Amino acid sequence: MTTNTLAVPDLSLVVLIGSSGSGKSTFARRHFLPTQVVSSDTCRGMVSDDENDQSASGDAFDLLHYITAKRLAAGRLTVVDATNVQPESRKALVRIAREHDVLPVAIVLDVPEDVCAGRNAARPDRAGMPAHVVPRQQRELRRSLRSLEREGFRKVHVLRGTEAVEAARITTEKRYNDLRHLTGPFDVVGDVHGCRSELETLLGRLGYAVERDGDGRAVGARHPAGRTAVFVGDLVDRGPDSPGVLRLVMGMVEAGTALCVPGNHENKFVRHLRGRSVRPTHGLAETIEQFGRESEEFTERVRAFLDGLVSHYVLDGGALVVCHAGLPEKYHGRTSGRVRSFALYGDTTGETDEYGLPVRYPWAEEYRGRAAVVYGHTPTPVASWVNNTICLDTGCVFGGKLTALRWPERETVEVAAERVWYEPVRPLVPDAPGGTDGRPLDLRDVAGRRTVETRYAGRIAVREENAAAALEVMSRFAVDPRMLPYLPPTMAPCPTSRLDGWLEHPAEAFAAHLADGVRQVVCEEKHMGSRAVVLVCRDEKAARGAFDAPGGTTGTVYTRTGRPFFDDPAVCEALLERVRAAVGGAGLWEELDTDWLLLDAELMPWSLKASGLLRTQYAAVGAASGAAFPGALAALEAAKARGADVGGLLEAQRRRAADARAFTDAYRRYCWETDGAEGARLAPFQVLAARGRSLAGLPHDEQLAVVDRMVEHDRTGLLAPTRRLVVDTGDEASVAEGVRWWTELTEAGGEGMVVKQLRPVPGGRVQPGIKCRGREYLRIVYGPEYTRPENLARLRSRSLGHKRSLALREYALGLEALERFAAGEPLWRVHEAVFAVLALESEPVDPRL
Repeated sequence: MTTNTLAVPDLSLVVLIGSSGSGKSTFARRHFLPTQVVSSDTCRGMVSDDENDQSASGDAFDLLHYITAKRLAAGRLTVVDATNVQPESRKALVRIAREHDVLPVAIVLDVPEDVCAGRNAARPDRAGMPAHVVPRQQRELRRSLRSLEREGFRKVHVLRGTEAVEAARITTEKRYNDLRHLTGPFDVVGDVHGCRSELETLLGRLGYAVERDGDGRAVGARHPAGRTAVFVGDLVDRGPDSPGVLRLVMGMVEAGTALCVPGNHENKFVRHLRGRSVRPTHGLAETIEQFGRESEEFTERVRAFLDGLVSHYVLDGGALVVCHAGLPEKYHGRTSGRVRSFALYGDTTGETDEYGLPVRYPWAEEYRGRAAVVYGHTPTPVASWVNNTICLDTGCVFGGKLTALRWPERETVEVAAERVWYEPVRPLVPDAPGGTDGRPLDLRDVAGRRTVETRYAGRIAVREENAAAALEVMSRFAVDPRMLPYLPPTMAPCPTSRLDGWLEHPAEAFAAHLADGVRQVVCEEKHMGSRAVVLVCRDEKAARGAFDAPGGTTGTVYTRTGRPFFDDPAVCEALLERVRAAVGGAGLWEELDTDWLLLDAELMPWSLKASGLLRTQYAAVGAASGAAFPGALAALEAAKARGADVGGLLEAQRRRAADARAFTDAYRRYCWETDGAEGARLAPFQVLAARGRSLAGLPHDEQLAVVDRMVEHDRTGLLAPTRRLVVDTGDEASVAEGVRWWTELTEAGGEGMVVKQLRPVPGGRVQPGIKCRGREYLRIVYGPEYTRPENLARLRSRSLGHKRSLALREYALGLEALERFAAGEPLWRVHEAVFAVLALESEPVDPRL
């Protein structure tokens, strides 16, 4: 007996076709795992308790289709065991296979009618089967054999007779796109578009030795360390030497030193080579003209090469996917016309931009897959990572660069174009913020209800009304968006104290951290100023290179809502110059290997930014009390001297006057005269980021040690140190020392302190910072008489949950912005998180907390 080997793709839908009694179930048990087989009989039994109850067939097949779809969605080989002799039943299965982008395979068991009838007669459960059933099924089977491929089955195996069925052997074959066994290392090359000279230069920079034929033409390249090049397609069109590019790439693929996927330009060119009618636009005319000088033998070789290209590859154990136009995770490793179309062309919204070009669906913005997707197709000025995807088409043929990605190093290598070979319809670098980092900022990125995916808090929602409020601030008042990579989060208030006479007390802050499992905390002095983020660059050149800053600018200082801290740019530059000198004196430029720093700080005095609030609110209260109480007290004292019974009222007014004086003294501590930057004090307490990395995760004692060095090397008196104390929340003596330290700090006029985890662990419910404010400072917040027992009793019912939730969400968004910024992601991606922080600030919450 000759063995008949049937090849089945390892991810496919295998449909067994045969009359009742042809042996389909036996065949399935012999060749497939029990879990891979979905049987109509079994499904019929599950819904009716009787596998032969034909009245339950409708529900049974609904169940069969449901299970089949679930298995295919999970990427599992699935075998359908049913007669499937009717076109309608097969049509439903082919549709399910297409919906899940897998190949449908038909295996036909063409067993003689008398054999089928005899087997059915021998089975007690089928003794009552009408005699006409098998003959009818055999007729339907015969009619089906000629149409299976037209119905959509990509492979059809027909086993004629019982001997062929017995001799059959099933082998699973890997899909053409499944190269997970290849682990690299790889060098993925972006769209070449006929730029052969730049490709040779790039390969040389990557370490490949280019091989040439007797005529000096590049016909291959090999890396001494065995690296493999992977080309993302669009090798041809527009550029000066498409044949030369193909000759080089084909030689590498044939030698096993490269892989290649097709681009949409190859797809169009190969249709031309097949004699199809295509319009010679978008650079195809240049390619046709160049091939007119090539031999027929070479052209036929090119046609065969392009015909054999696979839509995409899954590499390195599934960690890397390479395609031309990008690919959502649900299509990875799948095989269908829809997958190939997306891999070649991407997807469009149906709209066109101002240049008449299609607006492409931003699939990468929603990508959350485990595999890194490396692609090209859409020219971008800089290759940037977005959600574990990166586009390597940096517009070489348009005068940009030819870019490659080293994998697994995740490093980009690029060479500049030798010239503009083809004028683009749309400018390579848009004339809008963000143009040098990818696509420009777009209103649609922030309008309406949004969800932002973060590393440490999952998805954070932004309500439409909050987004509208943030848009008003960002568009009218904020600093240049290119220099706004971060907004600081709000801080959570201290849990309400139940100690007599206190609203906030450090004991509760320590207890809250201990309850969250945090033993080591740092207590940082809270300076009474205004929150300021300082972006300081080493010089004007560094600011221009890193942030595309305008001339004469070396950084910026902005508030926690993104507004410029100073109305006069000259004052801002004067302050930055002093910070820059301190950073340089401390040697931080060299130590951190950066030419810019992002600092979180407090800028003092409070009156520097809050002068309007002081005039209209605090000073007004102080002035009113100063005018009213002396006269009122004098009148009451005179009445008392005359014998009037006003002692109780007099004492009450004296207490009110004392409270008013305490209120005035409290806010006056934080106000003094300044002249521009002269007289101002800056207290940095965190180094947020440097070139190429976020530093927000450094332990706070290390952060403050860096700040101390800056303060030490400040020769202008601008920088102020931040006093601190490390406390063990589980040690009573350490907690008592923390309370004593805070008491001394606040009794001396300090605002209070912020309690933080010594070593930040983002995520979860642990607050990044709990502010514990002094008793006298809280007069400014809650009013002169807040310490009265009746007022404290009312204030102790304040709700802190919303504010604490807001602090956690804003902290996660701030970290997300820093991570994206440090990773070099496009500006619109950074601002997605920055904007969300500002939007959350408009949520209704008690501003006194």
